[in-house]
Amino acid sequence: MSTSSPSHTTPLPAARTRIKICGLTREQDVDAAVAAGADAIGFVLFAQSARAVTAARAAELARRLPPFVTPVLLFVNASTEEVVAATAQIAGATVQFHGDETPEQCQAATGGGARPYLRAARIPLGPDAAQFDLVKYAHDFSNAQAILLDAHVEGYGGGGKAFNWSLLPPSVGSHLVLSGGLTPANVTDGILQVRPRCTTLAVDVSSGVEAHGPDGSLLRGIKDAEKIHRFVAAVRAADAQLAKNPHEFLSAT
Repeated sequence: MSTSSPSHTTPLPAARTRIKICGLTREQDVDAAVAAGADAIGFVLFAQSARAVTAARAAELARRLPPFVTPVLLFVNASTEEVVAATAQIAGATVQFHGDETPEQCQAATGGGARPYLRAARIPLGPDAAQFDLVKYAHDFSNAQAILLDAHVEGYGGGGKAFNWSLLPPSVGSHLVLSGGLTPANVTDGILQVRPRCTTLAVDVSSGVEAHGPDGSLLRGIKDAEKIHRFVAAVRAADAQLAKNPHEFLSAT
């Protein structure tokens, strides 16, 4: 029986886009995110955020997570002692630095990088996005597991604003997490635009899957299970398009 070697011209299947649902505060929302297929669940440990929880509450919610779903703890300019104390309560947690932390501070707060961490990059809105040196930023934080791209808004994230993805560098040799203003309606396009520019891509959503009150106002920290499912479906739709014709999107950038 003859055998043949795999063709080197056959493209490899597109990588599955990992999904993080952030800013969770309730048991039912954690359960809904897991049921929808989320890979990571984010808890905001920044007291000034409307989605803030304490480390003890984050630990309580994280105990609901099944194997292979990662808890992520978001900090903004917290001290090393605060980060270490919080992460000690949640086994297997990844840290997300979302403030003005330096590479040295990130390393110190994660035991010299022993605990994986994400570093947020605050990308300016409008045409100024082109002036942000993402390649240098990724180099400066090369010990981070990934660079998380968020829109530079007042405060530190969670503003529901999307930056101009087309102004990102054409090639960033790092793992990226796309965030900032993502919704079930735009995440497919975001993945198709950003995935060809990086090593791997994940996505992170918060306000885009939140519920609205009777007056139409956003209920920050309260998620909508149906929106979570639609968001995950839109991510999978992007993966399917990339797998079907990856070269089309590579050439588009």
